[in-house]
Amino acid sequence: MRFVNPATGETIREYPEHSAAEAAAALDRAGAAFPDWAARPASERATFLAAAARALRARKADHARLMTLEMGKPVTAAEAEVEKCAATCDWYARHAPALLEPQPAATEASWSGVRFDPLGVVLAVMPWNFPFWQVFRCAAPALAAGDTVVLKHASNVPGCALAIEGVFREAGFPEGVFTTLLVPSTAVPALVEHPAVRAVSLTGSEPAGRDVAARAGAALKKTVLELGGSDPFIVLADADVERAAAQAALARTINNGQSCIAAKRFIVEEAVAASFEAALVERMGELRVGEPLERHTQVGPLARLDLLVDLEDQVARTVAAGATLRLGGRRLGRPGFFFPPTVLTGVEPGMPAFDEETFGPVAAVTRARDEAHAVDLANRSRFGLGASVWTGDARRGEAVAARLEAGAVFVNEMVKSDPRLPFGGVKCSGYGRELAAFGLREFVNVKTVWVR
Repeated sequence: MRFVNPATGETIREYPEHSAAEAAAALDRAGAAFPDWAARPASERATFLAAAARALRARKADHARLMTLEMGKPVTAAEAEVEKCAATCDWYARHAPALLEPQPAATEASWSGVRFDPLGVVLAVMPWNFPFWQVFRCAAPALAAGDTVVLKHASNVPGCALAIEGVFREAGFPEGVFTTLLVPSTAVPALVEHPAVRAVSLTGSEPAGRDVAARAGAALKKTVLELGGSDPFIVLADADVERAAAQAALARTINNGQSCIAAKRFIVEEAVAASFEAALVERMGELRVGEPLERHTQVGPLARLDLLVDLEDQVARTVAAGATLRLGGRRLGRPGFFFPPTVLTGVEPGMPAFDEETFGPVAAVTRARDEAHAVDLANRSRFGLGASVWTGDARRGEAVAARLEAGAVFVNEMVKSDPRLPFGGVKCSGYGRELAAFGLREFVNVKTVWVR
Protein backbone atom coordinates (compact mmCIF):
# COMPACT_ATOMS: atom_id res chain seq x y z
CA MET A 1 0.00 0.00 0.00
CA ARG A 2 1.46 3.35 -0.99
CA PHE A 3 0.72 7.01 -0.94
CA VAL A 4 1.36 9.36 -3.85
CA ASN A 5 1.82 13.05 -3.19
CA PRO A 6 -0.96 14.60 -5.31
CA ALA A 7 0.93 17.90 -5.56
CA THR A 8 3.78 16.20 -7.43
CA GLY A 9 2.50 12.83 -8.60
CA GLU A 10 5.45 11.14 -6.88
CA THR A 11 5.27 8.05 -4.68
CA ILE A 12 6.42 9.05 -1.20
CA ARG A 13 6.19 5.85 0.81
CA GLU A 14 4.93 2.30 0.70
CA TYR A 15 3.35 0.45 3.63
CA PRO A 16 2.97 -3.30 4.07
CA GLU A 17 -0.62 -4.53 4.01
CA HIS A 18 -2.19 -6.74 6.63
CA SER A 19 -2.91 -10.25 5.44
CA ALA A 20 -6.38 -11.76 5.62
CA ALA A 21 -5.29 -13.78 8.66
CA GLU A 22 -3.89 -10.69 10.38
CA ALA A 23 -7.09 -8.77 9.70
CA ALA A 24 -9.24 -11.57 11.10
CA ALA A 25 -7.04 -11.76 14.20
CA ALA A 26 -7.40 -8.01 14.72
CA LEU A 27 -11.20 -8.32 14.56
CA ASP A 28 -11.04 -11.14 17.08
CA ARG A 29 -8.98 -8.92 19.41
CA ALA A 30 -11.50 -6.11 19.03
CA GLY A 31 -14.25 -8.55 19.95
CA ALA A 32 -12.28 -9.77 22.98
CA ALA A 33 -11.68 -6.17 24.12
CA PHE A 34 -15.38 -5.30 23.92
CA PRO A 35 -16.75 -6.75 27.19
CA ASP A 36 -14.31 -4.87 29.43
CA TRP A 37 -14.69 -1.62 27.49
CA ALA A 38 -18.48 -1.85 27.50
CA ALA A 39 -18.55 -2.57 31.24
CA ARG A 40 -16.67 0.59 32.13
CA PRO A 41 -18.83 3.51 33.25
CA ALA A 42 -19.55 6.01 30.50
CA SER A 43 -17.84 8.65 32.61
CA GLU A 44 -14.62 6.60 32.54
CA ARG A 45 -14.79 6.13 28.78
CA ALA A 46 -15.25 9.88 28.52
CA THR A 47 -11.89 10.50 30.19
CA PHE A 48 -10.20 8.53 27.41
CA LEU A 49 -11.90 10.69 24.79
CA ALA A 50 -10.74 13.83 26.53
CA ALA A 51 -7.21 12.40 26.47
CA ALA A 52 -7.58 11.75 22.73
CA ALA A 53 -8.49 15.41 22.24
CA ARG A 54 -5.30 16.44 24.03
CA ALA A 55 -3.23 14.00 21.98
CA LEU A 56 -4.65 15.40 18.75
CA ARG A 57 -3.85 18.98 19.68
CA ALA A 58 -0.36 18.10 20.89
CA ARG A 59 0.62 16.94 17.41
CA LYS A 60 -1.69 19.08 15.30
CA ALA A 61 1.05 20.33 13.00
CA ASP A 62 2.35 16.81 12.30
CA HIS A 63 -1.11 15.41 11.60
CA ALA A 64 -2.00 18.35 9.34
CA ARG A 65 1.19 18.01 7.32
CA LEU A 66 0.54 14.28 6.87
CA MET A 67 -2.99 14.92 5.58
CA THR A 68 -1.71 17.52 3.14
CA LEU A 69 1.01 15.26 1.81
CA GLU A 70 -1.28 12.26 1.40
CA MET A 71 -4.39 13.84 -0.13
CA GLY A 72 -3.52 17.44 -0.98
CA LYS A 73 -5.78 19.59 1.19
CA PRO A 74 -4.38 23.05 2.07
CA VAL A 75 -2.41 22.78 5.29
CA THR A 76 -4.49 25.45 7.02
CA ALA A 77 -7.62 23.40 6.33
CA ALA A 78 -5.85 20.29 7.62
CA GLU A 79 -5.01 22.07 10.88
CA ALA A 80 -8.66 23.06 11.25
CA GLU A 81 -9.64 19.43 10.64
CA VAL A 82 -7.45 18.23 13.52
CA GLU A 83 -8.98 20.82 15.82
CA LYS A 84 -12.50 19.78 14.77
CA CYS A 85 -11.69 16.16 15.65
CA ALA A 86 -10.40 17.25 19.05
CA ALA A 87 -13.48 19.40 19.67
CA THR A 88 -15.72 16.44 18.82
CA CYS A 89 -13.87 14.19 21.28
CA ASP A 90 -14.32 16.92 23.89
CA TRP A 91 -18.05 17.22 23.10
CA TYR A 92 -18.66 13.52 23.63
CA ALA A 93 -16.46 13.48 26.72
CA ARG A 94 -18.72 16.17 28.22
CA HIS A 95 -22.12 15.00 27.01
CA ALA A 96 -22.06 11.25 26.35
CA PRO A 97 -22.41 10.10 29.98
CA ALA A 98 -25.68 12.00 30.41
CA LEU A 99 -27.00 11.04 26.97
CA LEU A 100 -26.38 7.36 27.75
CA GLU A 101 -28.22 7.40 31.06
CA PRO A 102 -31.28 5.10 31.14
CA GLN A 103 -34.48 6.97 30.33
CA PRO A 104 -37.47 6.13 32.53
CA ALA A 105 -40.94 5.72 31.06
CA ALA A 106 -44.14 5.98 33.12
CA THR A 107 -45.98 2.65 33.18
CA GLU A 108 -47.61 0.46 35.83
CA ALA A 109 -44.20 -1.13 36.51
CA SER A 110 -42.22 -0.18 39.60
CA TRP A 111 -39.59 0.98 37.09
CA SER A 112 -39.59 0.84 33.32
CA GLY A 113 -37.58 2.58 30.70
CA VAL A 114 -34.86 2.34 28.10
CA ARG A 115 -31.18 1.52 28.36
CA PHE A 116 -28.57 2.30 25.70
CA ASP A 117 -26.15 -0.62 25.66
CA PRO A 118 -23.29 -0.97 23.15
CA LEU A 119 -23.48 -3.50 20.33
CA GLY A 120 -19.89 -4.71 19.97
CA VAL A 121 -17.34 -4.25 17.19
CA VAL A 122 -18.10 -1.46 14.71
CA LEU A 123 -16.31 -1.71 11.38
CA ALA A 124 -15.56 1.78 10.03
CA VAL A 125 -14.95 1.94 6.27
CA MET A 126 -13.78 5.48 5.66
CA PRO A 127 -12.78 7.70 2.70
CA TRP A 128 -9.72 9.81 1.99
CA ASN A 129 -11.17 13.30 1.58
CA PHE A 130 -11.30 14.17 5.30
CA PRO A 131 -8.89 11.49 6.50
CA PHE A 132 -9.05 12.40 10.19
CA TRP A 133 -12.50 13.94 10.51
CA GLN A 134 -14.48 11.15 8.86
CA VAL A 135 -12.91 8.64 11.23
CA PHE A 136 -13.42 10.65 14.42
CA ARG A 137 -16.97 11.54 13.38
CA CYS A 138 -17.71 7.80 13.52
CA ALA A 139 -15.31 6.63 16.20
CA ALA A 140 -15.84 9.23 18.94
CA PRO A 141 -19.55 8.44 19.51
CA ALA A 142 -19.06 4.69 19.01
CA LEU A 143 -16.24 4.55 21.55
CA ALA A 144 -18.16 6.77 23.96
CA ALA A 145 -21.12 4.37 23.71
CA GLY A 146 -18.90 1.42 24.65
CA ASP A 147 -18.35 -0.15 21.24
CA THR A 148 -14.91 -1.07 19.93
CA VAL A 149 -13.88 0.17 16.47
CA VAL A 150 -11.86 -1.35 13.63
CA LEU A 151 -10.88 1.06 10.86
CA LYS A 152 -10.48 0.16 7.20
CA HIS A 153 -9.32 3.47 5.74
CA ALA A 154 -8.91 4.51 2.11
CA SER A 155 -5.81 3.01 0.54
CA ASN A 156 -4.28 6.36 -0.45
CA VAL A 157 -4.07 7.65 3.16
CA PRO A 158 -2.30 4.83 5.02
CA GLY A 159 -0.16 7.20 7.06
CA CYS A 160 -3.24 8.99 8.37
CA ALA A 161 -4.87 5.65 9.22
CA LEU A 162 -1.89 4.60 11.33
CA ALA A 163 -1.55 8.05 12.90
CA ILE A 164 -5.17 7.88 14.10
CA GLU A 165 -4.50 4.56 15.77
CA GLY A 166 -1.49 6.25 17.35
CA VAL A 167 -3.71 9.00 18.79
CA PHE A 168 -5.88 6.47 20.60
CA ARG A 169 -2.85 4.53 21.78
CA GLU A 170 -1.27 7.73 23.13
CA ALA A 171 -4.54 8.55 24.89
CA GLY A 172 -4.32 5.25 26.76
CA PHE A 173 -7.18 3.33 25.16
CA PRO A 174 -6.90 -0.39 26.00
CA GLU A 175 -5.49 -2.75 23.40
CA GLY A 176 -8.08 -3.74 20.81
CA VAL A 177 -10.52 -0.90 21.51
CA PHE A 178 -9.44 0.95 18.35
CA THR A 179 -7.53 -0.79 15.56
CA THR A 180 -6.39 0.26 12.10
CA LEU A 181 -6.18 -2.30 9.29
CA LEU A 182 -4.19 -1.60 6.13
CA VAL A 183 -6.13 -3.70 3.64
CA PRO A 184 -7.46 -3.07 0.10
CA SER A 185 -11.11 -2.51 -0.69
CA THR A 186 -11.34 -6.09 -1.92
CA ALA A 187 -10.92 -7.19 1.70
CA VAL A 188 -14.06 -5.36 2.90
CA PRO A 189 -16.55 -8.20 2.24
CA ALA A 190 -14.63 -10.56 4.52
CA LEU A 191 -14.43 -7.88 7.22
CA VAL A 192 -18.18 -7.22 7.06
CA GLU A 193 -18.94 -10.92 7.28
CA HIS A 194 -16.56 -11.63 10.16
CA PRO A 195 -18.59 -12.87 13.16
CA ALA A 196 -17.03 -10.35 15.56
CA VAL A 197 -18.42 -7.39 13.59
CA ARG A 198 -21.83 -6.26 14.82
CA ALA A 199 -22.27 -3.07 12.79
CA VAL A 200 -20.73 -1.18 9.89
CA SER A 201 -20.34 2.54 9.27
CA LEU A 202 -19.36 3.51 5.74
CA THR A 203 -18.65 6.92 4.28
CA GLY A 204 -17.90 6.73 0.58
CA SER A 205 -19.35 6.26 -2.86
CA GLU A 206 -22.87 5.15 -3.68
CA PRO A 207 -21.71 1.85 -5.26
CA ALA A 208 -19.57 1.04 -2.21
CA GLY A 209 -22.50 1.82 0.06
CA ARG A 210 -24.86 -0.42 -1.88
CA ASP A 211 -22.40 -3.31 -1.75
CA VAL A 212 -21.68 -3.00 1.97
CA ALA A 213 -25.35 -2.53 2.81
CA ALA A 214 -26.26 -5.67 0.88
CA ARG A 215 -23.58 -7.76 2.58
CA ALA A 216 -24.33 -6.40 6.04
CA GLY A 217 -28.06 -6.81 5.48
CA ALA A 218 -27.60 -10.44 4.51
CA ALA A 219 -25.89 -10.94 7.87
CA LEU A 220 -28.46 -8.77 9.71
CA LYS A 221 -25.85 -6.26 10.82
CA LYS A 222 -26.71 -2.61 11.46
CA THR A 223 -25.32 -0.07 8.99
CA VAL A 224 -24.96 3.69 8.76
CA LEU A 225 -24.15 5.02 5.29
CA GLU A 226 -23.00 8.51 4.32
CA LEU A 227 -22.63 8.47 0.56
CA GLY A 228 -22.37 11.01 -2.23
CA GLY A 229 -24.03 14.36 -2.57
CA SER A 230 -24.90 16.92 -5.21
CA ASP A 231 -25.90 19.69 -2.87
CA PRO A 232 -28.04 22.53 -4.22
CA PHE A 233 -27.14 26.13 -3.35
CA ILE A 234 -30.36 28.09 -3.96
CA VAL A 235 -30.09 31.84 -4.50
CA LEU A 236 -33.47 33.57 -4.36
CA ALA A 237 -34.10 36.95 -5.95
CA ASP A 238 -34.13 38.79 -2.61
CA ALA A 239 -30.69 37.49 -1.57
CA ASP A 240 -27.55 39.58 -1.11
CA VAL A 241 -26.04 38.46 -4.42
CA GLU A 242 -22.47 39.58 -3.73
CA ARG A 243 -22.35 37.79 -0.37
CA ALA A 244 -24.01 34.71 -1.84
CA ALA A 245 -21.45 34.58 -4.65
CA ALA A 246 -18.52 34.98 -2.25
CA GLN A 247 -19.84 32.19 -0.06
CA ALA A 248 -20.62 30.07 -3.13
CA ALA A 249 -16.97 30.17 -4.19
CA LEU A 250 -15.89 28.97 -0.75
CA ALA A 251 -18.66 26.38 -0.53
CA ARG A 252 -17.64 24.88 -3.86
CA THR A 253 -13.90 24.80 -3.29
CA ILE A 254 -13.70 23.66 0.32
CA ASN A 255 -11.25 20.74 0.52
CA ASN A 256 -10.32 21.44 -3.12
CA GLY A 257 -13.95 20.77 -4.02
CA GLN A 258 -13.74 17.20 -2.71
CA SER A 259 -16.46 17.20 -0.09
CA CYS A 260 -19.78 15.38 -0.12
CA ILE A 261 -21.44 18.47 1.38
CA ALA A 262 -19.71 21.00 -0.84
CA ALA A 263 -22.23 23.06 -2.80
CA LYS A 264 -22.28 21.69 -6.34
CA ARG A 265 -25.45 22.84 -8.12
CA PHE A 266 -26.06 26.59 -7.95
CA ILE A 267 -29.74 27.18 -8.63
CA VAL A 268 -30.44 30.89 -9.08
CA GLU A 269 -33.65 32.79 -9.68
CA GLU A 270 -33.67 34.33 -13.16
CA ALA A 271 -33.96 37.91 -11.87
CA VAL A 272 -30.49 37.83 -10.27
CA ALA A 273 -28.86 35.05 -12.31
CA ALA A 274 -26.69 37.25 -14.54
CA SER A 275 -25.29 39.26 -11.65
CA PHE A 276 -24.69 36.13 -9.56
CA GLU A 277 -22.90 34.37 -12.42
CA ALA A 278 -20.61 37.34 -13.02
CA ALA A 279 -19.80 37.63 -9.33
CA LEU A 280 -19.17 33.90 -8.99
CA VAL A 281 -16.78 33.86 -11.95
CA GLU A 282 -14.91 36.77 -10.39
CA ARG A 283 -14.70 35.17 -6.93
CA MET A 284 -13.68 31.75 -8.25
CA GLY A 285 -11.03 33.37 -10.43
CA GLU A 286 -9.49 35.11 -7.41
CA LEU A 287 -8.80 31.89 -5.50
CA ARG A 288 -5.14 31.02 -5.09
CA VAL A 289 -4.26 27.59 -6.50
CA GLY A 290 -0.91 26.11 -5.55
CA GLU A 291 1.31 23.99 -3.33
CA PRO A 292 -0.94 22.91 -0.46
CA LEU A 293 1.82 23.16 2.17
CA GLU A 294 2.06 26.91 1.52
CA ARG A 295 -0.18 28.74 3.94
CA HIS A 296 -1.57 31.20 1.40
CA THR A 297 -2.89 28.43 -0.88
CA GLN A 298 -6.68 28.18 -1.01
CA VAL A 299 -7.10 25.37 -3.56
CA GLY A 300 -4.69 22.46 -3.84
CA PRO A 301 -4.62 19.41 -6.12
CA LEU A 302 -7.18 16.66 -6.43
CA ALA A 303 -6.24 13.59 -4.45
CA ARG A 304 -5.64 11.16 -7.32
CA LEU A 305 -5.03 11.18 -11.06
CA ASP A 306 -8.19 9.17 -11.82
CA LEU A 307 -10.28 11.83 -10.06
CA LEU A 308 -8.70 14.51 -12.23
CA VAL A 309 -9.42 12.55 -15.40
CA ASP A 310 -13.04 11.92 -14.37
CA LEU A 311 -13.68 15.57 -13.49
CA GLU A 312 -12.20 16.83 -16.75
CA ASP A 313 -14.44 14.39 -18.61
CA GLN A 314 -17.56 15.54 -16.73
CA VAL A 315 -16.84 19.15 -17.64
CA ALA A 316 -16.22 18.29 -21.30
CA ARG A 317 -19.42 16.26 -21.55
CA THR A 318 -21.43 19.04 -19.90
CA VAL A 319 -20.12 21.63 -22.36
CA ALA A 320 -20.81 19.26 -25.24
CA ALA A 321 -24.40 19.00 -23.96
CA GLY A 322 -24.87 22.76 -24.25
CA ALA A 323 -23.49 24.41 -21.10
CA THR A 324 -21.16 27.41 -21.28
CA LEU A 325 -17.66 27.25 -19.81
CA ARG A 326 -17.03 30.59 -18.09
CA LEU A 327 -13.85 29.77 -16.17
CA GLY A 328 -11.26 26.99 -15.95
CA GLY A 329 -12.26 23.58 -17.28
CA ARG A 330 -8.91 21.92 -17.98
CA ARG A 331 -6.14 20.53 -15.81
CA LEU A 332 -3.25 22.87 -15.11
CA GLY A 333 0.01 22.37 -16.98
CA ARG A 334 2.13 21.56 -13.96
CA PRO A 335 3.16 18.45 -12.03
CA GLY A 336 0.53 16.99 -9.75
CA PHE A 337 -3.23 16.59 -10.06
CA PHE A 338 -4.31 20.24 -10.23
CA PHE A 339 -7.69 21.29 -11.62
CA PRO A 340 -8.58 25.00 -11.54
CA PRO A 341 -11.71 26.58 -10.08
CA THR A 342 -14.28 26.16 -12.86
CA VAL A 343 -17.67 27.74 -13.57
CA LEU A 344 -20.28 26.32 -15.93
CA THR A 345 -23.46 28.25 -16.71
CA GLY A 346 -26.56 27.20 -18.60
CA VAL A 347 -26.46 23.80 -16.90
CA GLU A 348 -29.73 21.89 -17.12
CA PRO A 349 -31.10 18.57 -15.82
CA GLY A 350 -29.78 15.76 -17.99
CA MET A 351 -26.29 17.24 -18.18
CA PRO A 352 -23.48 15.46 -16.30
CA ALA A 353 -22.69 18.40 -14.01
CA PHE A 354 -26.34 18.47 -12.90
CA ASP A 355 -27.08 14.75 -12.64
CA GLU A 356 -23.73 13.42 -11.38
CA GLU A 357 -21.66 14.25 -8.32
CA THR A 358 -18.69 16.39 -9.38
CA PHE A 359 -15.84 15.83 -6.93
CA GLY A 360 -13.66 18.85 -7.54
CA PRO A 361 -13.84 22.68 -7.81
CA VAL A 362 -16.52 22.83 -10.53
CA ALA A 363 -19.57 25.08 -10.01
CA ALA A 364 -22.60 24.32 -12.18
CA VAL A 365 -25.12 27.19 -12.41
CA THR A 366 -28.75 26.57 -13.34
CA ARG A 367 -31.37 29.29 -13.72
CA ALA A 368 -34.80 28.94 -12.11
CA ARG A 369 -37.98 30.78 -13.09
CA ASP A 370 -39.06 31.35 -9.51
CA GLU A 371 -38.88 29.89 -6.00
CA ALA A 372 -41.08 26.90 -6.77
CA HIS A 373 -39.00 26.03 -9.81
CA ALA A 374 -35.81 26.37 -7.74
CA VAL A 375 -37.11 23.89 -5.17
CA ASP A 376 -38.15 21.50 -7.93
CA LEU A 377 -34.68 21.69 -9.52
CA ALA A 378 -32.99 21.21 -6.16
CA ASN A 379 -35.00 18.06 -5.48
CA ARG A 380 -34.45 16.72 -8.99
CA SER A 381 -31.49 14.63 -7.86
CA ARG A 382 -31.00 11.10 -6.62
CA PHE A 383 -28.90 12.57 -3.80
CA GLY A 384 -30.12 14.27 -0.63
CA LEU A 385 -27.25 15.13 1.70
CA GLY A 386 -27.17 18.89 2.25
CA ALA A 387 -28.66 22.07 0.80
CA SER A 388 -28.45 25.79 1.40
CA VAL A 389 -30.88 28.62 0.76
CA TRP A 390 -29.87 32.27 0.33
CA THR A 391 -32.52 34.92 0.87
CA GLY A 392 -33.10 38.27 2.48
CA ASP A 393 -36.03 36.82 4.45
CA ALA A 394 -35.01 34.21 7.02
CA ARG A 395 -38.60 32.99 7.50
CA ARG A 396 -38.90 32.46 3.77
CA GLY A 397 -35.67 30.49 3.91
CA GLU A 398 -37.07 28.25 6.67
CA ALA A 399 -40.19 27.61 4.61
CA VAL A 400 -38.09 26.62 1.61
CA ALA A 401 -35.94 24.39 3.83
CA ALA A 402 -39.03 22.41 4.81
CA ARG A 403 -39.61 21.50 1.15
CA LEU A 404 -36.08 20.36 0.33
CA GLU A 405 -35.16 16.67 0.28
CA ALA A 406 -31.93 16.75 2.27
CA GLY A 407 -30.51 15.62 5.58
CA ALA A 408 -29.44 19.17 6.42
CA VAL A 409 -30.50 22.60 5.15
CA PHE A 410 -28.66 25.79 6.03
CA VAL A 411 -30.23 29.21 5.45
CA ASN A 412 -27.76 32.00 4.55
CA GLU A 413 -24.82 29.81 5.54
CA MET A 414 -22.66 27.09 4.00
CA VAL A 415 -23.53 23.51 4.87
CA LYS A 416 -21.20 22.11 7.51
CA SER A 417 -21.02 19.29 10.01
CA ASP A 418 -21.03 20.02 13.74
CA PRO A 419 -20.84 17.59 16.68
CA ARG A 420 -23.84 19.33 18.26
CA LEU A 421 -26.13 18.46 15.32
CA PRO A 422 -26.92 15.18 13.54
CA PHE A 423 -25.33 14.57 10.17
CA GLY A 424 -26.52 12.31 7.35
CA GLY A 425 -28.62 12.14 4.22
CA VAL A 426 -31.66 10.73 2.46
CA LYS A 427 -32.27 9.06 -0.90
CA CYS A 428 -29.00 7.84 -2.47
CA SER A 429 -26.95 9.88 -0.01
CA GLY A 430 -27.48 7.12 2.53
CA TYR A 431 -29.23 6.64 5.86
CA GLY A 432 -28.59 6.80 9.56
CA ARG A 433 -27.04 9.68 11.43
CA GLU A 434 -23.68 10.58 12.86
CA LEU A 435 -22.86 13.17 15.53
CA ALA A 436 -24.93 14.64 18.37
CA ALA A 437 -27.16 12.35 20.45
CA PHE A 438 -28.51 10.67 17.30
CA GLY A 439 -25.04 9.52 16.28
CA LEU A 440 -24.25 8.33 19.79
CA ARG A 441 -27.30 6.05 19.74
CA GLU A 442 -26.88 4.59 16.24
CA PHE A 443 -24.70 1.71 17.40
CA VAL A 444 -26.40 0.78 20.64
CA ASN A 445 -29.08 -1.66 21.69
CA VAL A 446 -32.08 0.49 22.62
CA LYS A 447 -33.16 -1.91 25.32
CA THR A 448 -36.52 -1.83 27.07
CA VAL A 449 -36.37 -2.78 30.76
CA TRP A 450 -39.46 -3.50 32.88
CA VAL A 451 -39.21 -4.07 36.63
CA ARG A 452 -42.12 -5.13 38.84
